[in-house]
Amino acid sequence: MKFLLWCILLVLCWPLALAALVLYPLVWLFLLPFRLVGIAVEGALGLVWAIVTLPARMLRAL
Repeated sequence: MKFLLWCILLVLCWPLALAALVLYPLVWLFLLPFRLVGIAVEGALGLVWAIVTLPARMLRAL
């Protein structure tokens, strides 16, 4: 889908399409640390949730 949109952009405005082609990897590299922080925060919150709900799960298992 992204490739099809890029091809349409190439036909309509080729300088913008080439700029997007060059800038896409740079933006991806810039956003990579934020994705890693998001994964770490999601894991930490999942651990806290598991610890908080552990007593209820233990009581339900009995």
